Amino acid sequence: MSGPFRRILVANRGAAASRIIRAIRALGASPVAVYSEADADAFYLEQADEAYPLGPAPVRSSYLNQDALIDLVKARDIDAVHPGYGFLSENAEFARRVIETGAVFIGPSPRHIADLGYKTTARDRMKALGVSMGPSSEVLRTYEEALTEAKRIGYPVLMKPAGGGGGSGITAVHSAEELRAAFDRLNAKAGQNFGLAGLYLEKLIVRPRHVEFQMLADRHGGIRCLFDRDCSIQRRHQKVIEEAPAPKLPLEARSRMADEVTSALGRMGYDSIGTVETLYSLEDGFGFLEVNTRLQVEHAVTEEITGIDLVQSQIRLAAGETLDAVLPERIEAKGWAVEARIYAEDPLTFRPSPGRLETFRLAAGEGIRIETGYREGDTVTPYYDPMIGKLVAWGPDREAARRRLLQSVRETVISGPKTNLDFIAATLDHPEFVAGNLRTDLAGDIVATMRSAA
Repeated sequence: MSGPFRRILVANRGAAASRIIRAIRALGASPVAVYSEADADAFYLEQADEAYPLGPAPVRSSYLNQDALIDLVKARDIDAVHPGYGFLSENAEFARRVIETGAVFIGPSPRHIADLGYKTTARDRMKALGVSMGPSSEVLRTYEEALTEAKRIGYPVLMKPAGGGGGSGITAVHSAEELRAAFDRLNAKAGQNFGLAGLYLEKLIVRPRHVEFQMLADRHGGIRCLFDRDCSIQRRHQKVIEEAPAPKLPLEARSRMADEVTSALGRMGYDSIGTVETLYSLEDGFGFLEVNTRLQVEHAVTEEITGIDLVQSQIRLAAGETLDAVLPERIEAKGWAVEARIYAEDPLTFRPSPGRLETFRLAAGEGIRIETGYREGDTVTPYYDPMIGKLVAWGPDREAARRRLLQSVRETVISGPKTNLDFIAATLDHPEFVAGNLRTDLAGDIVATMRSAA
């Protein structure tokens, strides 16, 4: 690596930390980990050169504890901070504080995080730059404003926190009668969880697909789009199964949207890894959702079809290298990749199921990549997201990748907490999934079938 980084602090935990540590080592730098009291014996800590405590288990005392992290940056001769995904990865204040210490924040500039992290501001910016949009509102401060806008857009609508992300707080509203209670509840929740009160409305597209575009940009004006992903298989508005490329997308529509988002972020001067999320339906085409100014959980499927290590690329670009130095001139998408997130949760209710991993054997095999920050005997705590691993399958075509992933899921053995392995297997074997007929509400149909068979 032709950059200045010797020691990189990984401000994350679990599978995210493990993945980033691996990339840091591959670049010849030294990974420094952090942990909460609940993670004091975690597997990912053994992979780092050094590890330091942050505080008690609750996230505000540990992985969201900016003061503790900044103190470590100053005290431990840290050159750069990689935030991973979740936690402080899209926090502009944290990025600014890292930079003020003289270290590098491995992510976009604080300005871009702030501009794109607030969802309505991001939508307005992208719309002005020519990105396709669906019907939506401005930030709504009162119920009366929400009622007026819902009538204009037309029911059903989605109510979302303006400063939210990761699917949290999204509620479908089908009538004026539902609007009042939803507005009061979500407005209070938005202020608590995201520090920003205020909601906005989007038209609820019936049976849409969730399609996103992987972006990579340098600090010299270069930007590339590394194809698309489909992330339509979701529960509680959060992704479970992702694949690349997105199946059954009309080539012209796919290319046009990729060009739109690349042009928009390029004109903004965007300068790191990022993902543009959209909703797509054959009837309505593409509609912009948001920009995630960070590494995505599902980055591995893009890596598998391109051969590009996105985490190493992100670090090298933060060190000042150009896209031309980091990426080959021509990148082709080869084959297909499908990823499943394994959660310690009830497969029917999707409620977290913490506990000790008495047995934890993720099945390897041809074309299978395993990502985890856990090992047998570790405990899944109730304090954090219950994802315990990812299985990623590559194949020469979609069906080959699907079959490989299904076999790996069926051969994986986990005991202790409940897991969503049965849900994943049922999804991968569902006729609609097999046919590539994806939609964001497919999980509900699959759970209903599982319940009736139970």
